[in-house]
Amino acid sequence: MAKANVKDLLNAGVHFGHLTRKWNPNMAPYIFMEKSGIHIIDLHKTAVKLEEASESLGKIASSGRKILFVATKKQAKEVVAKHAEMVNMPYITERWMGGMLTNFVTIRKAVKKMNSIDRMKKDGTFETLSKKERLQVDRQRAKLERDLGSIAEMTRIPSAIFIVDTVREHIAVAEAKKLGIPIFAMVDTNADPREVDYPIPSNDDVSKSIDIILTHITDRIKEGLSARKAEKEKQKEDNSEAEESDHVVSAEEAKEDQD
Repeated sequence: MAKANVKDLLNAGVHFGHLTRKWNPNMAPYIFMEKSGIHIIDLHKTAVKLEEASESLGKIASSGRKILFVATKKQAKEVVAKHAEMVNMPYITERWMGGMLTNFVTIRKAVKKMNSIDRMKKDGTFETLSKKERLQVDRQRAKLERDLGSIAEMTRIPSAIFIVDTVREHIAVAEAKKLGIPIFAMVDTNADPREVDYPIPSNDDVSKSIDIILTHITDRIKEGLSARKAEKEKQKEDNSEAEESDHVVSAEEAKEDQD
């Protein structure tokens, strides 16, 4: 996997921060300069932080654990959904429901309710309801689908969370911190990098910038998933060879007994 290229980051506008009057002083170490009232992010530091985050996320993926992606701002929704789906990871792009992590049991109940409605439609129970009741159930199902999204298949708390815009997603940040879940995030000049474990100083307001960061992240996750798959296949082959060896030994022992 090639390391993050500063020129590519520059072309994607990753270096553009917020207006200087909206800055968070804790971002000072990652700011290169001020230009026309806007802070410019030091892309050399962005590249280093992006590499650190990517490597760690790749290791998490190679261990078979899940990473939850979170981005509810308009310019990030489609980009995040696309990349998360490519690596089969859960994501939230509509809204963060309070307790999504800290009250996961309740979230699982909502998932079960959604699955229950799906079963009703399959076994014909849904058709026995009145027109009004069917409409209510459909609305409930649509709301659950909108709120839960791809986390419907997430059976346990994620091992890491990746966030675009920690200021907007402050509730997600707080819940992850409370549970000790490692936080990886794109951190713009208006945010506090101390709030997350792996801050990636970058422009989190432009789709192109978000896309290049996520491309690098998910490419490393793909590598981790591929390594896990290869390891499992090798283990399977080793087990098969061991079984064949046992069969040969057993056959030889049986022959000796007959002799």
